[in-house]
Amino acid sequence: MTRFIHDQFAKDYLEELLTPYGTIQSPRRVAGEVRQIDLWFSPNPEPRLSPDTLGLLARTLNHPAIFEPYRNPVTASEIRDCVLKLLVIAAELEREARRQQTQLPDSRQPHLWILTPTASDNLLDGFGATLERETWGDGIYHLAPRWRTAIIVIHQLPRHLDTLWLRVLGRGRVQQQAIDELGQLSPDNPFRRNALMLLNRLKADLETNNSPNPEDRELIMRLSPLFDQQLEAAQLSGRQQGLEQGREQERREAIASLLETRFGPLDNELSQLLDILIQRPSSEIMPRLLQLSREELTEQFKSP
Repeated sequence: MTRFIHDQFAKDYLEELLTPYGTIQSPRRVAGEVRQIDLWFSPNPEPRLSPDTLGLLARTLNHPAIFEPYRNPVTASEIRDCVLKLLVIAAELEREARRQQTQLPDSRQPHLWILTPTASDNLLDGFGATLERETWGDGIYHLAPRWRTAIIVIHQLPRHLDTLWLRVLGRGRVQQQAIDELGQLSPDNPFRRNALMLLNRLKADLETNNSPNPEDRELIMRLSPLFDQQLEAAQLSGRQQGLEQGREQERREAIASLLETRFGPLDNELSQLLDILIQRPSSEIMPRLLQLSREELTEQFKSP
């Protein structure tokens, strides 16, 4: 259960970051035995945002790409399965090119990026994965060029802004440090707000687990202040710009996201509840949003 929650967060998070730069399919089914790619990325010729915003992650977006994030350290079997999916997709693209009587250009050759928190030297050596420090730095291990595959070992990435968006997908201390850095980014950063929103969804999902492990309990505690920070930032932004409507919209989106995470798409009853909740202080509503059932929330905050 917990692993599924983290896996879903990783897919949603990567989809949010990569959408301005291309087309996303998550998941994508491949032929043969039933298999699914976690996230398939096709770059746009003219992305909506500068790639520089994503730092090191942006360097993976020059080609169509398969992203396979793992919460636990990736195994040899899982790496082989990822490579097999890459080969199936590459073969499909080659067949399509032949049908069109064209050659598949290098720019359309798919690349595989496997994201793992840690990886042993024995595992990396077994696949012939090597560092290219001069061009990629630490933590990025490439297989032989024709495989078009790299293993990103998140906990080996240097701690600076260029690697932030990848380190958010780490575990334990590495992830918590990245979350701290994410919260300190300028509110003008185009990804900060939505990334924080997804982290708050992750927190809400983890809290539905009756017996979270110690690592998840620590993560829940670290994420607890983020929701209040978002609401306070929305209020400050609204005051500074003189846009009360914009402030209320930010509050509405933040609270609506948590309602949808817990109870599904907003129906008439939940929409009415949302109208009431956005008028209350976050310190009053947050504990109830995360703990009470739908019926209890409706009863406590029903219209007079």
